[in-house]
Amino acid sequence: MIKKIAWDTFKNTGDINAFLEFKQIEMIENQIKQGQNIETLELDKLQEKIKGE
Repeated sequence: MIKKIAWDTFKNTGDINAFLEFKQIEMIENQIKQGQNIETLELDKLQEKIKGE
């Protein structure tokens, strides 16, 4: 929601601060996705280890 508002504000006004906010939100979302991927990989490894024991 915030990402959409920031992007729309930038498109309508050309305000660089709105664009920078948009890029920060995008970066945070990517970091969260990477963290979730790492957690999933760790859980998969743990499950494989448990099954092997």
